[in-house]
Amino acid sequence: MARREDEPRLTAGEKLRVAGLVARMAKRGIADDRMAGGRVHQGDLERRVERILDGARRREAKKRT
Repeated sequence: MARREDEPRLTAGEKLRVAGLVARMAKRGIADDRMAGGRVHQGDLERRVERILDGARRREAKKRT
């Protein structure tokens, strides 16, 4: 899978944290009973992933300067 230019390189720990959060998102999706239209709120997990990516971007920017 090709890495996009705007995506930062992740450390092993960051990759593990993101993978764990993605697994939790999948688990929530599977657990949804579809009675509420299949809309499971995952914004909290998405924000956590975005914070990890923001930290990686800051680290790479700091390394470049």
